[in-house]
Amino acid sequence: MKTFALSPGDAAQGRPDVAGFFDPRTFSVQYVVSDPATKQCVIIDPVLDYDEKSGATATHHADELLAYVERQEFTIVWILDTHPHADHFSAAGYLHDKTGVPTAIGQPVVEVQALWKQIYNWPALATDGSQWDRLLNDGETLPLGELTVRVMHSPGHTLASVTYLIGDAAFVHDTLFQPDYGTARADFPGGSAHQLWHSIQAILALPDETRLFTGHDYMPEGRAPQWESTVREQRDTNKHDLGDGSEATYVELRQRRDSELPMPKLILHALQVNVDGGRLPVPESNGKRYLKIPLDVLEGASWD
Repeated sequence: MKTFALSPGDAAQGRPDVAGFFDPRTFSVQYVVSDPATKQCVIIDPVLDYDEKSGATATHHADELLAYVERQEFTIVWILDTHPHADHFSAAGYLHDKTGVPTAIGQPVVEVQALWKQIYNWPALATDGSQWDRLLNDGETLPLGELTVRVMHSPGHTLASVTYLIGDAAFVHDTLFQPDYGTARADFPGGSAHQLWHSIQAILALPDETRLFTGHDYMPEGRAPQWESTVREQRDTNKHDLGDGSEATYVELRQRRDSELPMPKLILHALQVNVDGGRLPVPESNGKRYLKIPLDVLEGASWD
């Protein structure tokens, strides 16, 4: 199975190199995005390994990113998450501790923290975003060598979802999937199919040849993993009819589809870690860490 691909850039044209790392366990994609001219890079959506059956954690995938960075002689300048993930643990906290590189996420994460603080009955959780080094506003920019990372808020899948625009590349997290799979669900707490439609339309307003990189791939009909497309491909061929469809039609489709989907198996595990900046729970008196799983809080979710 293909678990790595490099989408080459061009320093003269301001196009970044994009290295994608696919994790078959969570169907998620991590990215190392680099400026070819200066070898500065950012890491986007790193994965902390977790086995829900044994409760074991590991850093295999995050360490793979660090090994790649070292081989390429890159300098990491930012560790970025597109949103608090519901299907895998973020390795942002681990990578920050390992490298000292600052972390960042969209400013609306504070709304997600407040929401899940209530769900977890977690009085000690800080809901000011202080778990990250920087909270990013819509339109804000970060330097990446001779390139710029521009932040575009893209709510709908979650309240805090953002798209990162770097040269001709856009990292669209769980808003769009590959055209043969469609678009992201919008039924998590704080999600909105209406907001998702407008976020998708903003992405499709980018130049036609903009490279779009997704956060997951579920390999329909058993094809090999893919995670790159273009604005033109998404507008013309996405199975959810994004180019010619209407908001009302899309919302009806999305809500009907979401009502049939079971919740991600790790949602109650992962959000407890990810709204805390990718930090595992503090060890208790016996030296062990414990997750707190609330029962009967995601009402109406379909069962497998």
